Amino acid sequence: MRHTMKVRRALTAVAITAGLVLTVAGCGGDDKGGGGSDNASQSQKPTKDDGGGKKDEETQEPAADQVLAEVTGGENITLTITSAVRDEGGFLTVGGKVKNGGSGIWVANRWRGDEKELMGNAASMAGANVVDKAGKKRYLILRDTEGRCLCTQFRGGFKSNEEQTFFAQFPAPPNSVAKVDFQVGDMPPATIEISEGE
Repeated sequence: MRHTMKVRRALTAVAITAGLVLTVAGCGGDDKGGGGSDNASQSQKPTKDDGGGKKDEETQEPAADQVLAEVTGGENITLTITSAVRDEGGFLTVGGKVKNGGSGIWVANRWRGDEKELMGNAASMAGANVVDKAGKKRYLILRDTEGRCLCTQFRGGFKSNEEQTFFAQFPAPPNSVAKVDFQVGDMPPATIEISEGE
């Protein structure tokens, strides 16, 4: 009985000693390499300053705000295109912002297009189109059976310096087409590069 107790105590002492050795080794690594919480916070700070960590995330996040093209037309209206994505379903979706840089209220009624089928879209991107200059082909905006465009319909007029987002969807040009001209209303054509979606 005494012999068994001695063996158990010896094993317990060995286990405790081994645990302490591992703990000390772990602490020693922290002192050298900075694995503790204080050192970890300090080691993260340089990555922010060096362009790593959160800055890398910040450079990836504004992908939606990347400017592909920007044009300004009459009445000081600015059209900024931030995305042009061709998906596997055969659609090209263009998105961006419209800003009224003028001093008065501006209404996008003339942007709905001249087609009778689109007249019910009111102030919208219904009159937009994209042109493949190399293939000499124009793609009109998609619409449903009732003539409603697959695009943004603006609510009311744009106040001075007001900005609103938009999207407009078209049949996608062939995969070989990398660039198209986007045009709506009296705005100058905006050349945009197409990216591939999922």
